Amino acid sequence: MIALRKGQDRGHADHGWLNSYHTFSFADYYDPREMGYGPLRVINDDRVAPSKGFGTHPHRDMEIISYVLEGALEHKDSMGTGSVIRPGDVQRMSAGTGVFHSEYNPSPQDRVHFLQIWIEPNQYGVKPSYEQKHFSVEEKKGRLRLIASPDGAEGSVKLHQDARVYASVLDSGDAVGYALPAGRKAYVHVARGTVSLNGTALSAGDGAKVDGEQELRFADADKAEILLFDLA
Repeated sequence: MIALRKGQDRGHADHGWLNSYHTFSFADYYDPREMGYGPLRVINDDRVAPSKGFGTHPHRDMEIISYVLEGALEHKDSMGTGSVIRPGDVQRMSAGTGVFHSEYNPSPQDRVHFLQIWIEPNQYGVKPSYEQKHFSVEEKKGRLRLIASPDGAEGSVKLHQDARVYASVLDSGDAVGYALPAGRKAYVHVARGTVSLNGTALSAGDGAKVDGEQELRFADADKAEILLFDLA
């Protein structure tokens, strides 16, 4: 079964400095039918104005992934981490027992467009930690590149959860398949462009809940960038 979630059906908040679309219930957007999918709790599609951002605020017991599509995002946290992430970079912060952080657009003229992803951990009270890796377009072109996993396989960032996250960049003529292990489900998010999933057309902002499918096939792409979540 593939349940399509159109981009325009997501929650939306425009704060002037922040234009955000919420795949699942978040902040003032609440839909009891959209509380997450398995351990996947948040996919926020955020666009932040130049020289603006999220001030210092706390989190605990959550795996937080930032995936930049356009521009740059400056990160600072109470662990002493300071970094700037750009397209191709994946940032993972395990909030664990508690961490304070800020995310800021350092550019005076360009917006930053990124995905903020929360995955509920399967271990609570861990020591907070931070990790950042770069995955080039070439690594993702025409294939599913593992970017996050429980064991850090293939150079991916490491999650405290039985979840695997893949990224792919697909264009005309590209097609890629994925065998979904028995008993697992998947979520697909289209960050940009268009693509078909098992014959179902998806556009930028669209998502799909996948359950009971043995094989996922992505084809008919046009400048697509997608994230695939393999979930317990």
